Amino acid sequence: MQVGKTNNGWVKEGISEYLNRLSNYIPFEVKDLEINSVKNKSKESLMMEEGKKILAAIKPGDYVVLLDEGGKLYNSEDFAVWVNKKFAGISNDLVFVIGGAYGFHDEVKVRSNEKLSMSPMTFTHQMIRLIFVEQLYRAMTILKNEPYHHS
Repeated sequence: MQVGKTNNGWVKEGISEYLNRLSNYIPFEVKDLEINSVKNKSKESLMMEEGKKILAAIKPGDYVVLLDEGGKLYNSEDFAVWVNKKFAGISNDLVFVIGGAYGFHDEVKVRSNEKLSMSPMTFTHQMIRLIFVEQLYRAMTILKNEPYHHS
């Protein structure tokens, strides 16, 4: 689940490529949460609006992981192990959430089960979408001992 849409053409193409590859391993759906115009909105009101949309889209039993710069960092192999444990231990949906430019409203943080960081570096929200689906695909290939990942 992600706030806003992916506008950049080459990023969309990359995401599409990895979503197609992922379909061979797991069911995976991307849900874009449309946010009304951000012009003339304070940071707090924007975060609140995004938070309400995120919370409305989450089902009660979902296991929610926020992609957040303050979250836990993993290398690719450890992320694959983490993903495998989640798939084995969660009976409902595993939901990854990419927030807006200012991060997550406190209510969303409270509802989440975990926070995961993709890097200590800062990326655009467009880019992190592509990076995340590539890393999820990489995790699947690691778990299947396929040659995509070279360790």
